[in-house]
Amino acid sequence: MLPEFDLTGRTVLVTGAGRGIGKGIARVLAEAGCDVAVNGFSEGNAARVAAEVQALGRRGISIAADATKLSEMERVAERVLNEFGHLDILINCCGDSIRGTVAALPDARGHVMTEADWHSIIDINLTQAFTGCQAFGRHLLQRRSGSVINISSFAALRPRANIVAYAAAKAGLTRFTESLALEWAPYDVRVNAIAPGQFPDADTMTAEQLQQRDEQAKGTIPLRRVGRLREVGLLASYLASDAAAYVTGQTFYIDGGLTLV
Repeated sequence: MLPEFDLTGRTVLVTGAGRGIGKGIARVLAEAGCDVAVNGFSEGNAARVAAEVQALGRRGISIAADATKLSEMERVAERVLNEFGHLDILINCCGDSIRGTVAALPDARGHVMTEADWHSIIDINLTQAFTGCQAFGRHLLQRRSGSVINISSFAALRPRANIVAYAAAKAGLTRFTESLALEWAPYDVRVNAIAPGQFPDADTMTAEQLQQRDEQAKGTIPLRRVGRLREVGLLASYLASDAAAYVTGQTFYIDGGLTLV
Protein backbone atom coordinates (compact mmCIF):
# COMPACT_ATOMS: atom_id res chain seq x y z
CA MET A 1 0.00 0.00 0.00
CA LEU A 2 1.15 3.52 -0.70
CA PRO A 3 1.83 5.08 2.73
CA GLU A 4 -0.33 8.13 2.00
CA PHE A 5 -3.41 5.92 1.88
CA ASP A 6 -2.71 4.16 5.16
CA LEU A 7 -5.36 4.74 7.87
CA THR A 8 -4.05 2.22 10.38
CA GLY A 9 -4.75 3.30 13.94
CA ARG A 10 -6.87 6.30 13.10
CA THR A 11 -10.21 6.92 14.76
CA VAL A 12 -13.49 7.83 13.10
CA LEU A 13 -17.07 8.62 14.03
CA VAL A 14 -19.70 7.87 11.40
CA THR A 15 -23.15 9.25 12.16
CA GLY A 16 -26.17 7.61 10.57
CA ALA A 17 -24.11 4.43 10.28
CA GLY A 18 -26.70 1.94 11.45
CA ARG A 19 -27.81 1.34 7.88
CA GLY A 20 -27.22 2.22 4.25
CA ILE A 21 -24.33 4.39 3.10
CA GLY A 22 -23.10 5.13 6.62
CA LYS A 23 -22.88 1.42 7.35
CA GLY A 24 -20.90 0.87 4.16
CA ILE A 25 -18.46 3.64 5.06
CA ALA A 26 -17.96 2.27 8.58
CA ARG A 27 -17.14 -1.19 7.21
CA VAL A 28 -14.60 0.05 4.69
CA LEU A 29 -12.83 2.33 7.16
CA ALA A 30 -12.55 -0.56 9.58
CA GLU A 31 -10.97 -2.64 6.82
CA ALA A 32 -8.59 0.26 6.19
CA GLY A 33 -7.41 0.09 9.80
CA CYS A 34 -9.62 2.60 11.63
CA ASP A 35 -11.23 2.23 15.02
CA VAL A 36 -14.86 3.16 14.42
CA ALA A 37 -17.55 4.77 16.56
CA VAL A 38 -20.90 3.93 15.00
CA ASN A 39 -23.77 6.31 15.63
CA GLY A 40 -27.32 5.39 14.78
CA PHE A 41 -30.74 6.56 15.79
CA SER A 42 -31.43 3.12 17.26
CA GLU A 43 -29.01 1.14 19.41
CA GLY A 44 -29.79 -2.16 17.68
CA ASN A 45 -28.60 -1.20 14.21
CA ALA A 46 -25.57 0.70 15.51
CA ALA A 47 -24.55 -2.24 17.70
CA ARG A 48 -24.74 -4.67 14.77
CA VAL A 49 -22.43 -2.51 12.66
CA ALA A 50 -20.04 -2.03 15.60
CA ALA A 51 -19.91 -5.82 15.94
CA GLU A 52 -18.92 -6.07 12.27
CA VAL A 53 -16.13 -3.57 12.90
CA GLN A 54 -14.91 -5.68 15.81
CA ALA A 55 -15.01 -8.81 13.65
CA LEU A 56 -12.54 -7.05 11.34
CA GLY A 57 -10.10 -6.73 14.24
CA ARG A 58 -10.70 -3.06 15.03
CA ARG A 59 -12.25 -1.34 18.03
CA GLY A 60 -15.91 -0.64 17.39
CA ILE A 61 -18.36 1.12 19.68
CA SER A 62 -22.02 1.94 19.15
CA ILE A 63 -23.75 5.10 20.31
CA ALA A 64 -27.49 5.69 19.88
CA ALA A 65 -28.22 9.40 19.51
CA ASP A 66 -30.24 11.89 17.49
CA ALA A 67 -27.52 13.63 15.49
CA THR A 68 -29.79 16.59 14.72
CA LYS A 69 -29.62 17.68 18.38
CA LEU A 70 -26.50 19.48 19.62
CA SER A 71 -26.94 18.22 23.18
CA GLU A 72 -27.00 14.64 21.87
CA MET A 73 -23.90 15.15 19.74
CA GLU A 74 -22.04 16.68 22.67
CA ARG A 75 -22.81 13.49 24.57
CA VAL A 76 -21.51 11.47 21.62
CA ALA A 77 -18.33 13.55 21.54
CA GLU A 78 -17.71 12.96 25.23
CA ARG A 79 -18.13 9.21 24.82
CA VAL A 80 -15.95 8.99 21.69
CA LEU A 81 -13.12 11.04 23.17
CA ASN A 82 -13.24 9.09 26.41
CA GLU A 83 -13.12 5.78 24.54
CA PHE A 84 -10.61 6.65 21.80
CA GLY A 85 -8.68 9.55 23.32
CA HIS A 86 -8.94 11.60 20.14
CA LEU A 87 -10.79 11.73 16.82
CA ASP A 88 -9.12 11.87 13.41
CA ILE A 89 -12.11 11.62 11.07
CA LEU A 90 -15.68 12.89 11.40
CA ILE A 91 -18.24 11.67 8.88
CA ASN A 92 -21.66 13.32 9.03
CA CYS A 93 -23.87 10.82 7.23
CA CYS A 94 -27.41 11.29 8.50
CA GLY A 95 -29.99 11.73 5.78
CA ASP A 96 -33.55 10.97 4.80
CA SER A 97 -36.27 12.31 2.57
CA ILE A 98 -40.03 12.74 2.58
CA ARG A 99 -41.55 13.02 -0.86
CA GLY A 100 -44.18 15.70 -1.07
CA THR A 101 -45.21 18.92 -2.71
CA VAL A 102 -44.87 22.41 -1.23
CA ALA A 103 -48.55 23.10 -1.88
CA ALA A 104 -51.47 21.08 -3.16
CA LEU A 105 -51.25 20.72 -6.93
CA PRO A 106 -54.41 21.15 -9.02
CA ASP A 107 -55.91 17.84 -10.10
CA ALA A 108 -53.11 15.89 -8.47
CA ARG A 109 -52.99 13.56 -5.53
CA GLY A 110 -50.08 13.13 -3.19
CA HIS A 111 -48.65 14.22 0.10
CA VAL A 112 -48.32 17.93 0.82
CA MET A 113 -45.42 18.62 3.16
CA THR A 114 -46.27 19.97 6.56
CA GLU A 115 -44.17 22.53 8.37
CA ALA A 116 -42.98 19.70 10.61
CA ASP A 117 -41.96 17.67 7.52
CA TRP A 118 -39.92 20.62 6.25
CA HIS A 119 -38.03 21.16 9.50
CA SER A 120 -37.43 17.42 9.95
CA ILE A 121 -35.87 17.01 6.50
CA ILE A 122 -33.74 20.16 6.80
CA ASP A 123 -32.51 19.02 10.21
CA ILE A 124 -31.64 15.44 9.28
CA ASN A 125 -29.81 16.43 6.09
CA LEU A 126 -28.23 19.79 6.98
CA THR A 127 -28.46 20.65 10.67
CA GLN A 128 -26.85 17.31 11.55
CA ALA A 129 -23.63 18.44 9.88
CA PHE A 130 -23.61 21.64 11.96
CA THR A 131 -24.19 19.77 15.23
CA GLY A 132 -21.49 17.21 14.46
CA CYS A 133 -18.96 19.85 13.50
CA GLN A 134 -19.73 22.03 16.50
CA ALA A 135 -19.57 19.13 18.95
CA PHE A 136 -16.17 17.96 17.66
CA GLY A 137 -14.86 21.23 16.24
CA ARG A 138 -12.95 22.42 19.30
CA HIS A 139 -11.16 19.08 19.55
CA LEU A 140 -10.16 19.00 15.87
CA LEU A 141 -9.08 22.64 15.84
CA GLN A 142 -7.00 22.32 19.00
CA ARG A 143 -5.25 19.27 17.53
CA ARG A 144 -4.78 21.17 14.22
CA SER A 145 -5.52 17.97 12.39
CA GLY A 146 -8.51 16.12 11.04
CA SER A 147 -10.77 15.31 8.13
CA VAL A 148 -14.50 16.04 8.04
CA ILE A 149 -16.61 14.39 5.36
CA ASN A 150 -20.25 15.40 4.88
CA ILE A 151 -22.47 13.00 2.95
CA SER A 152 -24.60 14.89 0.47
CA SER A 153 -26.54 13.67 -2.60
CA PHE A 154 -26.78 14.07 -6.34
CA ALA A 155 -29.92 16.08 -5.51
CA ALA A 156 -27.62 18.93 -4.44
CA LEU A 157 -26.85 19.46 -8.12
CA ARG A 158 -29.88 18.05 -9.94
CA PRO A 159 -33.29 19.36 -8.80
CA ARG A 160 -36.33 17.13 -8.97
CA ALA A 161 -39.99 17.72 -8.22
CA ASN A 162 -41.51 16.51 -4.96
CA ILE A 163 -38.22 16.47 -2.98
CA VAL A 164 -37.87 20.23 -2.44
CA ALA A 165 -36.84 20.07 1.23
CA TYR A 166 -34.31 17.30 0.61
CA ALA A 167 -32.76 19.02 -2.41
CA ALA A 168 -32.59 22.36 -0.59
CA ALA A 169 -30.90 20.76 2.41
CA LYS A 170 -28.32 18.94 0.29
CA ALA A 171 -27.58 22.07 -1.74
CA GLY A 172 -27.13 23.91 1.55
CA LEU A 173 -24.72 21.20 2.67
CA THR A 174 -22.52 22.00 -0.32
CA ARG A 175 -22.15 25.63 0.72
CA PHE A 176 -21.77 24.62 4.39
CA THR A 177 -18.89 22.34 3.37
CA GLU A 178 -17.19 25.04 1.30
CA SER A 179 -17.57 27.76 3.92
CA LEU A 180 -16.41 25.59 6.79
CA ALA A 181 -13.43 24.43 4.73
CA LEU A 182 -12.29 28.06 4.52
CA GLU A 183 -12.99 28.62 8.23
CA TRP A 184 -10.94 25.62 9.33
CA ALA A 185 -8.18 25.56 6.71
CA PRO A 186 -5.82 27.75 8.79
CA TYR A 187 -5.93 25.02 11.44
CA ASP A 188 -5.19 22.17 9.00
CA VAL A 189 -8.64 20.60 9.35
CA ARG A 190 -10.02 19.60 5.96
CA VAL A 191 -13.75 19.58 5.11
CA ASN A 192 -15.13 17.82 2.04
CA ALA A 193 -18.37 16.21 0.90
CA ILE A 194 -19.40 13.10 -1.01
CA ALA A 195 -22.60 13.21 -3.05
CA PRO A 196 -23.83 9.69 -3.88
CA GLY A 197 -26.34 8.83 -6.53
CA GLN A 198 -28.49 5.70 -6.23
CA PHE A 199 -27.09 3.35 -3.60
CA PRO A 200 -29.63 0.78 -2.39
CA ASP A 201 -28.77 -1.22 0.71
CA ALA A 202 -28.02 -4.70 -0.60
CA ASP A 203 -28.26 -6.12 2.92
CA THR A 204 -32.00 -5.45 2.89
CA MET A 205 -32.57 -6.86 -0.62
CA THR A 206 -32.43 -10.21 -2.33
CA ALA A 207 -29.93 -10.78 -5.12
CA GLU A 208 -32.84 -10.71 -7.56
CA GLN A 209 -34.06 -7.35 -6.27
CA LEU A 210 -30.60 -5.84 -6.63
CA GLN A 211 -30.33 -7.21 -10.15
CA GLN A 212 -33.68 -5.64 -10.94
CA ARG A 213 -32.44 -2.26 -9.72
CA ASP A 214 -29.41 -2.64 -11.98
CA GLU A 215 -31.67 -3.44 -14.93
CA GLN A 216 -33.78 -0.36 -14.24
CA ALA A 217 -30.64 1.77 -14.02
CA LYS A 218 -29.61 0.87 -17.58
CA GLY A 219 -32.10 3.37 -18.92
CA THR A 220 -31.16 6.26 -16.63
CA ILE A 221 -27.56 5.94 -15.41
CA PRO A 222 -24.64 6.11 -17.88
CA LEU A 223 -22.67 3.34 -16.15
CA ARG A 224 -25.84 1.17 -16.34
CA ARG A 225 -26.09 0.05 -12.71
CA VAL A 226 -26.77 1.36 -9.23
CA GLY A 227 -23.92 1.95 -6.81
CA ARG A 228 -22.54 -0.42 -4.21
CA LEU A 229 -22.24 0.85 -0.64
CA ARG A 230 -18.58 -0.14 -0.52
CA GLU A 231 -17.78 2.32 -3.29
CA VAL A 232 -18.77 5.32 -1.17
CA GLY A 233 -16.61 3.92 1.62
CA LEU A 234 -13.62 3.70 -0.71
CA LEU A 235 -13.99 7.36 -1.66
CA ALA A 236 -14.33 8.30 2.01
CA SER A 237 -11.17 6.34 2.74
CA TYR A 238 -9.28 8.44 0.20
CA LEU A 239 -10.61 11.75 1.53
CA ALA A 240 -9.77 10.76 5.10
CA SER A 241 -6.20 9.80 4.22
CA ASP A 242 -3.01 11.79 3.74
CA ALA A 243 -3.38 11.16 0.01
CA ALA A 244 -6.02 13.92 0.09
CA ALA A 245 -3.94 16.27 2.25
CA TYR A 246 -4.28 19.06 -0.37
CA VAL A 247 -8.02 18.59 -0.88
CA THR A 248 -10.60 20.69 0.98
CA GLY A 249 -13.92 22.36 0.27
CA GLN A 250 -14.83 19.93 -2.51
CA THR A 251 -17.96 17.90 -3.20
CA PHE A 252 -17.31 14.63 -5.02
CA TYR A 253 -20.19 13.16 -7.01
CA ILE A 254 -20.20 9.37 -7.12
CA ASP A 255 -23.25 8.53 -9.18
CA GLY A 256 -22.31 6.53 -12.26
CA GLY A 257 -22.69 9.67 -14.35
CA LEU A 258 -26.26 10.40 -13.22
CA THR A 259 -25.67 14.14 -12.80
CA LEU A 260 -24.39 14.37 -16.36
CA VAL A 261 -27.68 13.47 -18.01
